[in-house]
Amino acid sequence: RRVPFAAANMKTAVSAVKANQGLLLLTFLFLIIAFGWIIWWSIASAGALNAGWYPGYIFLFLLSYFWTQQVIQNTLHVTAVGVVGTWWYKPEEASSCCSPAVRSSFGRSLSYSFGSICMGSLAVSILNALQGLVRMARNNGKLRWLLCCLDCCLGLIGNAIEYFNKWAYVYCGIYGYGFLDAGRNVKALFEQRGWTAIINDDLVDKTLSMLSVAIGFLTGIFGMWLASAHPEVFGGIGFDESPGTVGFIAGLLVGFLLSRVTLGVVASAVDTVVVCFAEAPAEFEANHPEQSAEMRDAWKQVYPEECASIL
Repeated sequence: RRVPFAAANMKTAVSAVKANQGLLLLTFLFLIIAFGWIIWWSIASAGALNAGWYPGYIFLFLLSYFWTQQVIQNTLHVTAVGVVGTWWYKPEEASSCCSPAVRSSFGRSLSYSFGSICMGSLAVSILNALQGLVRMARNNGKLRWLLCCLDCCLGLIGNAIEYFNKWAYVYCGIYGYGFLDAGRNVKALFEQRGWTAIINDDLVDKTLSMLSVAIGFLTGIFGMWLASAHPEVFGGIGFDESPGTVGFIAGLLVGFLLSRVTLGVVASAVDTVVVCFAEAPAEFEANHPEQSAEMRDAWKQVYPEECASIL
């Protein structure tokens, strides 16, 4: 039963994206920026760290990498949220390639909402950077069990913050709220509707995450082959002993992060659909009756009690 439910959410989200194909152009733009940042960071960090592997330097380099990547990803997320929100409430402003919704949402993401984007991204990035240091320290063989537990704790905290961020950014993109106010409001909305179980049953996000991992694994294999065929690629920066392993890790990170940026548009659209369906089902029925009927039927089959107030 969960598959038709997820499919209905996905179909509505894709309809909104297809009506505003300028989002896809922005996605390619952000992909180029993200790829350029990965290349620049790799060259800069390799050159700087050749002078010495000090924990403080490594932490700062990891923080700069993850923070910039998170900002790029979340800026696109907030932009997509704004476009889908406009399509939901005012479809006449969000029904062409470079619609007013695309332009205004992109502008808000880089102005009014940019501080919120950076704030939420920083919290996750600090934890990711600390997790990277812990994993590097585990290779030394000292206190490995303790470092393993610390790695697990940091991962759990990071996942919780990312989960909070994605819903908070939906309110930032639709209504322009500040980061903390947005998080409180969306939490109150789901609790009022009794939808805590629904938002935890996120089959679409799990599927897209698995697809990103699969893409990362394939690019990792390509990176391993490239490093094995041309050891000088990584040997010149101090990885002469295991270029294949380093090539796999580098390819995995590049493929995973770039695919997350691309597939993030669809995930953002689905998140927006869920929030808007909780808050404004009447507007959806008036503006998009066919999609509304399909979503109501799918939700009624899976969550009849939770959705009784809007169905």
